[in-house]
Amino acid sequence: MDAGALERQRAVEAGLTHAIRVTGRSPVTMALRDRMEHYRCPGVSIAVVRDGAIDWANGFGEADAERHVLTTAETRFQCASISKPVTAMTALRLVEEGRLDLDEDVNEKLTSWRVPDNAYTEREKVTLRRILTHTAGLTVHGFPGYTPGAPIPTTPQILDGEAPANTDAVRVDAEPGSRWGYSGGGYTVLQLLIEDITGEPFSQVTRDLVLSPVGMAHSAFAQPLPVELRAVAASAHVADGSVIDGKYNTCPELAAAGMWTTPSDLARLVIEVSESHAGRSNRVLSQAMTQEMLTPESGSNGLGFAVYGGSFGHGGGNEGFLSDLFMYVDGSGGAAIMTNGYGGEDLIPEVRRAIATVYDWPDRQPEEREVAAVDPAFYAQCVGTYRPEDGATREMRVFRQADALYVETTNLGTFELHPAELHPASEPGTETAFFVAEYGSRFVFHRREGEVAHELERSGWPFANERWPRVG
Repeated sequence: MDAGALERQRAVEAGLTHAIRVTGRSPVTMALRDRMEHYRCPGVSIAVVRDGAIDWANGFGEADAERHVLTTAETRFQCASISKPVTAMTALRLVEEGRLDLDEDVNEKLTSWRVPDNAYTEREKVTLRRILTHTAGLTVHGFPGYTPGAPIPTTPQILDGEAPANTDAVRVDAEPGSRWGYSGGGYTVLQLLIEDITGEPFSQVTRDLVLSPVGMAHSAFAQPLPVELRAVAASAHVADGSVIDGKYNTCPELAAAGMWTTPSDLARLVIEVSESHAGRSNRVLSQAMTQEMLTPESGSNGLGFAVYGGSFGHGGGNEGFLSDLFMYVDGSGGAAIMTNGYGGEDLIPEVRRAIATVYDWPDRQPEEREVAAVDPAFYAQCVGTYRPEDGATREMRVFRQADALYVETTNLGTFELHPAELHPASEPGTETAFFVAEYGSRFVFHRREGEVAHELERSGWPFANERWPRVG
């Protein structure tokens, strides 16, 4: 690693930050290792792309918190749904070879199982394009995996929801093409389709058509994980930071969630996509097919990747593993972030913002927001205890400290509430809104004329959208 890359890595490590930067206040920066400890996320591995090449890659923390195995750049993680873009590229390669058709009824090529016809498929059919864009009308959002030692179902058993499968049958529950509905089940249909038309295991087809051409030597659709790879595999961890039973689940739904990989390999993948989009590489797909893949067809959904204007990527979450992959189409920047703990869900956005800030990305940096001017005495109308109406023991305690307002939550800690939209207390039926800088989430105090707030409404990650009545 050259000196410049090392300097940028260290800046990222020291520069994690909140979603909102409050105007007039010094930016809040936090150290990566402190935030890993805060979120009880034992390990994280990061690869950053700069100007079409990997600028640096490194692992931090522990791959296994019980055995104290260190995370390195070569540690392999389950990337969960980031498997889907690799599956999509495999399928599109077969389209270019004339072995699949994007708009043909998949039942025309399936031989070992068929999508059951019903009233929804009378006019429209399940097609490859619709599977890739989650518009095929197929069910089953995702898969929990199987604990070590549990019987593993075949793909047809998974698709029919038959024992020992632990998920419902994959069926059409809406007319294909009529709406968007995320479906890991659809990608499992595609997994079988690829095996049926090639006569080869899905893992071998993906290796031959995508992983090997791109140079992803540390990646494999290997479920269960072979003995020879266990020494380099991260263990999954639950919310308290402990290793899950058996270290990690087995995910036979390979196309939807079954790839083990590293951030560096994921970076190689999106670099190849960017180069292909520009017509500088065709190791997997032609320029025309790559451009079609990165054209949104249903909301932000392209053919496998999520596409947002000039960028593309995908996220992933399996039991105890959270990951994120992002790249600008022009190759100017990108990052792969992989974690082995539930805490990765909160840690990843902070890491991504640090990278965006250090590398001066045009977006994904913290949003700057002004706070409204308010007499701190107004906060007395908001102070109190709030509980949900469902009878749960959860509560939020809103209190004043000096000239600031805070909320203490049962599970998520204490946050300062920054005033965003204020109305005169005498105005009937008005609301008072605040934001939490850590996440950008919103708190609204509902109040009646001349009275204190009677209800608190919260929304935005990580809070569920709920209204909590005041109880004290």
